[in-house]
Amino acid sequence: MNGTSTMKDASVMERHQHKRLNLPQSPQRLLIADDEHLVTAGISANLRELGYAVVGPASDGDEAIEICRIHQPDLALLDIRMPNMSGLDAAKTIFNQMGIPVIILSAYSDPDYVSTANHVGVFGYMLKPVTADELRVNVAIAWGRYLDYLEQDSEIVGLRSRLEDRKVIEQAKWILVKRKDISEPEAMRLLQKHARNNRRPLPEVARSIVENEGVFNSD
Repeated sequence: MNGTSTMKDASVMERHQHKRLNLPQSPQRLLIADDEHLVTAGISANLRELGYAVVGPASDGDEAIEICRIHQPDLALLDIRMPNMSGLDAAKTIFNQMGIPVIILSAYSDPDYVSTANHVGVFGYMLKPVTADELRVNVAIAWGRYLDYLEQDSEIVGLRSRLEDRKVIEQAKWILVKRKDISEPEAMRLLQKHARNNRRPLPEVARSIVENEGVFNSD
């Protein structure tokens, strides 16, 4: 399951940037959500034996979301079919709003489920019943995919920021060309001089010109 295709909107990406800071190489605290008590008991026992701290359990999607908001686990394991809200619907909220990656637990391998999971913050899909070895391997793989996602996410946000900076600098430069009747190189030098003299980043100076075209009228 590839989580890197999950988020395309820049504002959503930016909400995940704080998650990159001080993340461990493996998750420490995991939420388990399933409406079958015996399933949650078994998986919780296996996770504890593997050295994880278990949050929950939750018995439905709504409860899973609430527990994630309060306890902020590193990763959530959600049953795909639960009362009130499905695991897939809960996964979307948990990932988009809290940046918590999800592994789906399911008795079903329907391609439609798998396809939907690929777009809602799901980084793993496990078929029940789940063994301790399967949990160990799949949790590690899902976490690795999540870390890769965050790295790519950061690169995309950085690229968008650089492109926006370049765009606003070009806008400011042509405002100066027109207002002061100077050449493009002269406008660029004027921008750079103003940035140096005021100890401000060049994109910040450019934005002030775009927002207030008269800022240089007295120069």
